[in-house]
Amino acid sequence: MTNLTLTLDDAIIKKARVRAIQEGTSVSAKVREFLAAYAMGQDQQQAAAEAFIAAAQRSQANTGAARWSREDAYDRPYPGGGA
Repeated sequence: MTNLTLTLDDAIIKKARVRAIQEGTSVSAKVREFLAAYAMGQDQQQAAAEAFIAAAQRSQANTGAARWSREDAYDRPYPGGGA
């Protein structure tokens, strides 16, 4: 593992240490988690988008090619009362 030196405000470090202790972890562990997620973020977003598109393409919803208008979306009774 590589060591990394960061310059941060003392108040932020104190609050981060308290929160990390409350969560049963360390500030170093939280920084590692954040950086790992940050580094992989683009890949994860791309994978999620591709999975969503694939699921939509496999979906059997609206196989009759029904078309809905904006008015159709609002022409329904609202739960909990009203018209």
